[in-house]
Amino acid sequence: MIKTNPQRSISSIHDEEIAMKSMGKTALARDVDGYLAMLPESSRAVLKRIRKTIKVAAPKAVEKISYRMPMYSYFGMLVGFAAFKDHCSLFIGPSVIEAHRDLLKRYDTSKGTIRFTINKPLPATLVKKLVKARIKDNEERFRKRRTAPQKRR
Repeated sequence: MIKTNPQRSISSIHDEEIAMKSMGKTALARDVDGYLAMLPESSRAVLKRIRKTIKVAAPKAVEKISYRMPMYSYFGMLVGFAAFKDHCSLFIGPSVIEAHRDLLKRYDTSKGTIRFTINKPLPATLVKKLVKARIKDNEERFRKRRTAPQKRR
């Protein structure tokens, strides 16, 4: 199990990691290609595969950098990923993690995050299944909001 200090935010850990891995570069990534270019080759290769899988599973999703990490949105936040010193993370949301708890037993999970090492990356089939489940959640949430009666002010 990967131990993290609960006092440190994901953003502060991520900032520190990117600064360390960028070999002295102070510029922050403006896009996902730039983010991946700043990573060591081993992390880059794993996250490139995750990116490709996300794009196949969610072709309508918008790719962007948010919280200094690659994120995809489709009717709201869909999925994100990042590399850290000792692991990589997939940010998929708590409902998807709870619904697929049995498939995620091998991985360290928290409320909306799946952590994995570059030596044991998430299989593409699992990532695809999780992303498709998140798409379904986002679409249902959007439909409910559109059909809910509007409140008068």
